[in-house]
Amino acid sequence: MSVKPVPHGYHTVTPWIISRDTVQLIDFMKRAFGAEELACLADEDGVVGHAEVRIRDSVVMMFDARPEWPSTPGFLRLYVEDADAVHRQAVAAGGTSVTEVTHLSFGDRVGRVRDPLGNLYWIQERVEDVSPEEMERRLGDPEFTKAMEYVQSADFFPGSADNRG
Repeated sequence: MSVKPVPHGYHTVTPWIISRDTVQLIDFMKRAFGAEELACLADEDGVVGHAEVRIRDSVVMMFDARPEWPSTPGFLRLYVEDADAVHRQAVAAGGTSVTEVTHLSFGDRVGRVRDPLGNLYWIQERVEDVSPEEMERRLGDPEFTKAMEYVQSADFFPGSADNRG
């Protein structure tokens, strides 16, 4: 039997989040996205050195930042079956809506939420497959132009310099 280069249950890319409070982050992810805690290893002082959660078919790893490290918020895209419901659930779990769920020209409905620790989640639902020709047409469509302007004007980190994306 040969060893698989990617372990069972993982994908080629597995994101890491370096957090100021990994235990709080795990709790938020459980309540917001139905995450399943796979591991949470802390030292005798309670500092988390390694943790993993599974959100549907993906693993997210995390650990506590050292006090001297700068903040490094994570940006994660979550494809879901109902973007509106998951967006509402994430806000109810303590997140802050950065943008409401909006239908964008490339065929996704996208809403963004910032968790209490500053990480950002793009909550997306594919609602249509858009051909290159239709995409080109939509670039000049006022409805889609207004939607894109709305999501691009979001202030991810209120009170800081221009942080759009």
